[in-house]
Amino acid sequence: MPTRAHVSRLPSRTNVEAGACVLVVDDEEDTREALREVVEMSGCSAIVAANGLEGLKVLESQRPCLIILDLFMPVMTGLEMLREMRRQPGLAAIPVVIATSAPSRAPPGVPVLPKPIDISSLFGWIARTCRCHAGAPEPS
Repeated sequence: MPTRAHVSRLPSRTNVEAGACVLVVDDEEDTREALREVVEMSGCSAIVAANGLEGLKVLESQRPCLIILDLFMPVMTGLEMLREMRRQPGLAAIPVVIATSAPSRAPPGVPVLPKPIDISSLFGWIARTCRCHAGAPEPS
């Protein structure tokens, strides 16, 4: 099994080709990779982006069934990405859950997973929104 260092060096292109189911957008590499691992443990594929602009670029070619979105990132924040998504009819309907250590700063009406993220809650979001979770372990 590859070590965490090897996993973080895998090219994201691998996940693009596989047809990502969940898009994780977070500027903290450790958080991105941990969330990727959790998504994959649920039976889904994942693709990651380090900021909102990278996330929007992913959405040019992918339509994930869920986006896990951090709020505070350089280049383009999660709020800016969400605003841009809501302006585009093809992106507006993609389910988004905000993953943040500042839940009170999340926009009204958008679900929040407070950091540190409860894994059972994340599995629940994946189970409710993704078609790919069929092999997912039951949350404990």
